[in-house]
Amino acid sequence: MTLNLLGPVSYRGQPLHEKSRGESLWALFSNRFSGNGFYILDEPEAAWSPARQMAMLLRMDELIAERSQFIIATHSPILIAYPDSLIYEFSDSGMQLKKYGQTELFCTYQDFFKDPGYIIKQLLRS
Repeated sequence: MTLNLLGPVSYRGQPLHEKSRGESLWALFSNRFSGNGFYILDEPEAAWSPARQMAMLLRMDELIAERSQFIIATHSPILIAYPDSLIYEFSDSGMQLKKYGQTELFCTYQDFFKDPGYIIKQLLRS
C-alpha cells in the first residue's frame, strides 16, 4: 500500500486535514493500516491521550496478528509496554536493548508517579 501524504487524504469523504492532528492520525492508523504491513512511526503518541495510546496497542495487536510489523520512535511508556517488543534505548553512550522496567522512560514516569508533589517541588525550587 502506498500512502500519499502530500496530496489530499480523506476517509469516508471527509478530508483529514479538516480534523485535529490526533483524529487525522487515528483515522489513518485505524482505517488505512492493514495486515501484512511494515509501518515506521515517529512519536504517534504526541497527538494522542493515554486512552487513545491504549487503543493503539489494541489495533497494533490486531495488525501484528495479521503479520504486520512496527518500528516506533516514542516517548510513551504505554507504547513501549507492548508484550515481547524489542526496546532500544538511545543515549550518549549509544544504543542498548532494554527491558521495559529498565528504560529511562519507564523509570522517570515511575519516579514521578510515586510522589508527584515532591518532584514538582524539586523542579520548581528557586
